Amino acid sequence: MDETEFWQIIDATREEAEGDPEEQADLLVERLTRLDPDSVLDYARHFEARYNRAYLWDLWGAAAVLFDGAGDETFDSFRCWLIGQGREVYEGAVHDPDALAELLGDFDMEIDGDGEEIGFAADEAYERLTGAETPDLGIPVPGGEPLGTPFDLADDDTLASRFPRLWERFGAG
Repeated sequence: MDETEFWQIIDATREEAEGDPEEQADLLVERLTRLDPDSVLDYARHFEARYNRAYLWDLWGAAAVLFDGAGDETFDSFRCWLIGQGREVYEGAVHDPDALAELLGDFDMEIDGDGEEIGFAADEAYERLTGAETPDLGIPVPGGEPLGTPFDLADDDTLASRFPRLWERFGAG
């Protein structure tokens, strides 16, 4: 599976789910179980590489604006959800997290941003196909701190100045 095929699966399931991340996760599992196990592992590698690439301080700050605060679990789930939004939104956000102000339509923090199940779709599909857990994908896990310059994720003034467009549209106050 190449990168184009990976994004085609993401886009097709998001569109069919009409943006509902839980429904998208179910559709991803369904779609992936139609593939052979090696293709599921290819998909998982593409997903994991993008998940790790999004481990950025600025993206965490953008999540903090959208959720009025974002701890570790929220940020992890947000990165899965972000991948589920498709290549344009994902790449735009990784390049410029403040661009999420233009890239996102409405954002309901009760539904949107929670992509934990999207992150487990390949594991579930692989287990259904093989009866075994997903093997090590051979992708290094980022260690320690996210890439970029650390800042206080709980400081509204800092968030407003780092993400002015996002703050204006989604920020507290």
